[in-house]
Amino acid sequence: MKRQAWLLLAAMSVLWGIPYLFIKIALTELSPPMVVLGRTLIAALVLLPLAYGRGALARLRGRWVAIGGLSLLHVVTPQLLITYGELHISSSLTALLLAGQPLFIVLLALRFDATERAGARKLLGLLAGLVGVAAVVGFDLGGGDRLQLIGGGLVLLAGLSYAGATMLVRKKLADVPPLGVVAGTTGIASVLLLPAGLLTAPAALPGWDAAASVLVLGLLSTALAFMVYYRLIALSGAASASLVSYTSPAVSVALGVALLGEPLSPATVLGFALILVGSWLATRKPTPASTASATPTPRPAPALAGRS
Repeated sequence: MKRQAWLLLAAMSVLWGIPYLFIKIALTELSPPMVVLGRTLIAALVLLPLAYGRGALARLRGRWVAIGGLSLLHVVTPQLLITYGELHISSSLTALLLAGQPLFIVLLALRFDATERAGARKLLGLLAGLVGVAAVVGFDLGGGDRLQLIGGGLVLLAGLSYAGATMLVRKKLADVPPLGVVAGTTGIASVLLLPAGLLTAPAALPGWDAAASVLVLGLLSTALAFMVYYRLIALSGAASASLVSYTSPAVSVALGVALLGEPLSPATVLGFALILVGSWLATRKPTPASTASATPTPRPAPALAGRS
């Protein structure tokens, strides 16, 4: 990659590595629906004018049913699950569990995408990654209470929802500009989240820490992150941009351990390593020689990575 692309990748690793820390801070004063509404609304207010000015919203004509479904799968459901999950588990564990998202994408693709081939390397990667997830859950939550186990389960369900969103984009929205997709989904999600957010709004204005955390989540980890992400795709392609799935969890864990004093055991590190290796093996593209006789795959969808 070019130097600029490496700098953008580093920026993305931070932008998508910090949300779990700021979610944890925001939850000290705000309800999960209010946190999700705040960040989504802020992002929509930034992205919708940009998408309109560039004509990206016009390309959504006739696709609003798919956009509505995507807003549920890619924004409302996973962000609520993650935020409720963080009420009971650490920010670093949240990031580690979500690092297995590529494994869920591959699992769903094997079932619902006939073009996916279940080769030995992919199956080995899935096995290694799932063992890693089991290790992370077992060592971090095995001795925990029921609420901690529920929190971890909610985060894993969020990863599955993100994976389903990726499949929906591939099937229904592959030819739509990504900026229009993200602006449309955050806009619809803001409307859907508004009643729950207002019903659980605090009686008094939140303190500076919680308010600033929501602002960071909306402006940096959502609006700016997506703009940087698509700039990185334009420079180096979706494959290079996907490296952020492996780098951002490490940033999240480092922040949780350093700033919040969250524990990190050697067994957890080993589980994380298995998740990363398994994801890499399961999602790695075959070499040209091995794909010469393979069934042609459809045009790839816009890289709509799931992130909290």
